[in-house]
Amino acid sequence: MEVSVWFWIGFHLLIGTILAIDLGVVGKTSHKIPLKEALIWTLVWVGVALAFNVFVYFEWGGEFALEFLTGYVIEYSLSVDNIFVFILIFTSFAIPSEYQHKVLFWGIIGALVMRAIFIFAGVALINRFHWIVIIFGGFLVISGIKMLFPKKEEVMDIGSNPLVKFSTRFLRVTGTFHGNKFFVKQENKTFVTPLFLVLLVIESSDLIFAVDSIPAVLSVSHDQFIVYTSNIMAILGLRSLYFAVSGIMDYFRYLKVGLAFVLTFVGTKMLLAFFHIEIPIALSLLTIVGILALSIIASIVIKEDKTGTVEKK
Repeated sequence: MEVSVWFWIGFHLLIGTILAIDLGVVGKTSHKIPLKEALIWTLVWVGVALAFNVFVYFEWGGEFALEFLTGYVIEYSLSVDNIFVFILIFTSFAIPSEYQHKVLFWGIIGALVMRAIFIFAGVALINRFHWIVIIFGGFLVISGIKMLFPKKEEVMDIGSNPLVKFSTRFLRVTGTFHGNKFFVKQENKTFVTPLFLVLLVIESSDLIFAVDSIPAVLSVSHDQFIVYTSNIMAILGLRSLYFAVSGIMDYFRYLKVGLAFVLTFVGTKMLLAFFHIEIPIALSLLTIVGILALSIIASIVIKEDKTGTVEKK
């Protein structure tokens, strides 16, 4: 679809304004984000996304609006998997709760830049080389299967992260935190703090997740504006979602199973599209929402006893 440059400018002004409010209000002082505050900001970001979806509907029609909504649901649901990793990272570094908001804020700013590069490159490749959808689709199916059958007792080794290795070897790193600062001056020399190392790990983990999520959204639409805006809206809501649900993630142990099926489904959709077998966007949206709903219901209905077996409530 044809999108005026003013729509691109307007979208980024909207995002910039809300981020400025977020940083000025929520991030003004370091504090532990309470559940109520996290839920409010989660609703704000979801509300902004849905309002923008309505705008897309009236400006470009129902088909593009449905593509945006489906892409947003896919990206937002896959972002839940990021939360599991964020919990591991913050736990491994023993990051105080009051500093986590700042790390996630700047981590997501960096993620926006990386996602933009991935999206425009991905759309350009698909539009130029249609056969590449086979690679993207196959990769998503394999990723979904791997997620469905994870290796036992996976442990995140923070010390093996290449960025952490590089930083500890070539940068001056303080031995302790200095409030919520990333950099400090000591003896007229600039040091990075452990909080900065956490930011690097967050950025590198999002880069890995982008490899899955960008092709997944491209299974819905090849329009740069739709793919970009739906992806960015979902990523911006991830931070508040983390604080809203990080404490209750254990109750949704089947959610990862649902995400595995979502990845497999969208990968299959891309493979079928290569052979000109199209799954309607509305049916795709209903399927994805249904899979996620079933995984959540299963987590609630089926509880795990102390012996590790499961039983129905």
